[in-house]
Order: sequence, then C-alpha cells, then structure tokens
Amino acid sequence: MKIVTVVGARPQFIKASVVSAALAPLCTEVLVHTGQHYDQNMSQVFFEELKIPHPAYNLGVGSGTHGRQTGEMLIGIEEILFKEKPDVMLVYGDTNSTLAGALAASKLHIPVAHVEAGLRSYNMRMPEEQNRILSDHISTWLFCPTQTAVTNLAKEGITKGVSISGDVMLDSVLHFREVALNNPEKRKIYEQLGISPKNYRLATLHRAETTDGGEDAIVRIFDAFEQLPQRVVIPIHPRTRALAEEAIKTRGYRNIQLIDPVGYLEMLLLTSGACQVLTDSGGLQKEAWFMEVPCVTLRSETEWVETLEGGWNVLAKLTTEDILEKALHTVPNPAAREAQPFGDGHASEKIVRAVCNKKEWPNQ
Repeated sequence: MKIVTVVGARPQFIKASVVSAALAPLCTEVLVHTGQHYDQNMSQVFFEELKIPHPAYNLGVGSGTHGRQTGEMLIGIEEILFKEKPDVMLVYGDTNSTLAGALAASKLHIPVAHVEAGLRSYNMRMPEEQNRILSDHISTWLFCPTQTAVTNLAKEGITKGVSISGDVMLDSVLHFREVALNNPEKRKIYEQLGISPKNYRLATLHRAETTDGGEDAIVRIFDAFEQLPQRVVIPIHPRTRALAEEAIKTRGYRNIQLIDPVGYLEMLLLTSGACQVLTDSGGLQKEAWFMEVPCVTLRSETEWVETLEGGWNVLAKLTTEDILEKALHTVPNPAAREAQPFGDGHASEKIVRAVCNKKEWPNQ
C-alpha cells in the first residue's frame, strides 16, 4: 500500500512524526512538504529533531495570499498524485496545506484520511475553520481527537467513516518530552535564555486576528505582558517579528524577551517550565494542558473546548485589561483533569490500523 502524506506547517510536522513512525513497518509513505512554513527554525529543524523521513517532494510554496498559496499547492500536489498513484491521501489539521491535499486527492477519487477531524471554533472568519470544514466534508476517514469533535461532525450530517482516535499531539508530547528531558544540550535552553523553570511566562502570537490589527493590537497585548510579575518569553513568529520589534523599540518594554523560533524539543521544555502560557495557537493550548501548565488563550473562542474545564485554559479578549485579569486571577482546578478527554497516547497506532486494513475501509 502507498500513502501520500501532505504537511506544511509546524503542528503537522509534530503530528506526522508519530504517525509516520507507526506507518513505516506497514506501508510505503510518500511525504510531501508544501513549504508553507519555510523558515529554517519553523521547518527543517523539526524534520531533523523528530526524525521525520526526509520529504520526497518539497513544493517550496512559501508565503502569499490564501488563494495563491492554496492554488500553487493544488497544482503541485495533483502532479505528484498523477505520478505516485497512491491508495490513500493523509492530511493533518486545518492549514492551507490540509485543504490543498484533501481537495487534490478527492478530485482524483483518492480516499482522504483526515487526522484531527471535527474541530470547530464556529468562527468562519478564521481561514482554519474554513479549511477544516471543507476537508472534513470530502474525507473518507475522519479521525477525531475527542468526543466533542464527533458530535460536531454529526451536527453537519457526517457520521460515516468517523471514529475517535484520540489526539496524536498527546502521543507526540509524551514521547518527545522524555527525549528532551534526557538531552543535556536541549536542557541548556533555560541557561541560554537566562531563565529558570516556573519563573517565567511563555507566549506566542501568530494568528491573523492577532497580527492584522497592526501595532495597536500588539501594543494592547504587550502592555499587559509588561505588567505581569514574571518575564514573558516569546519565540517570535516571522509574520509577527517586525510588529513586535517596533512596539518594543517605541514603547521601551522591559519585561518582554523576544527569541528566535525554537525547535520542538526546546519548545516542549519552555512550555513545561513556564508558570503560565499565553497564546493564540491552537496546538500550544493543548500542549500546555498535556503538561499541566495553565494557559490564557488570546482569542474569543477555541476549538479545544475540553481544555477550558476547570480553568486550565481561559479565553481573553485582546484588551490589556482582560488579558491581565485572566493571567493574574485564574486558578485552575486539578480535579478537572481526571476525565482525560484526549485519549491514552496511542492515537497514531489506531489511525494506522484503520488506514492500513483495506478489508475494513469505509465504502466509498
């Protein structure tokens, strides 16, 4: 059996690391990197650290408008599918790479397996929401990380091919956190940044809703960060760097430490060592939850509603006052973690068993 897997962004590299490892003994996997994340620290370092097979194809699409980026991916992926003639297309999450892979395969009647299906923020202004809905509706297998995702799909009339696999990100965090903790070179990240565990807060900012507001939006967020009692460390996303540097230069912030993007192992150490995470990232919300680190999500909604139980994750408006209120006065309840909604850490094995067993494929 041959499977073409399309990845293009940091979260997809992380998910692919554990699923590709489980696929290796059972089938031929052809990995396609769209080049959606093209920065060395956002892309290549992940393949090296996570021991992901080197991509057979790199489309090198890079940044651009949604239409241009997705269109170039569609053209490139379709050519690969004509050449490789795979049995299955495997896609992850909700990026333009996800949609392009799913759509190219569906048009050629190649069954699509969507890992992390069924997520909904119910905010159609988010490009990710559009990508995930469209991908779900043309997928043969819909591997849901939680029961909530299954319920979301049922509301849209999708029940065929749906299963709860658990969350592959949990598989990855459980495995690679141990790898990071046992790597003395990686553990030097604290010393290199001049921080110590539980004496700093970790933040990330990259979504369009955050950055499209320009410097005014960044200033509102940074004004809150400046007033927090611990230093705020920000591995800065390329699309946010110029705005962040200009805000620090003009406003003279002293409690904010911008650093270059880091590899996944360092990010796991920074997350687990933080006393709190502040982020607009979907993936980091979960990683914080997995590692029992309180999180403030800088958005008005989240697709990961399970993390909101017991105050382990709270939503904050993009105002200085609300961010400060949530960051300083939210106390999580340890008892709320007992349900374990994201599975048992073996999601990748369940996904591979389903896709590689042709006798149990859903009827097309």
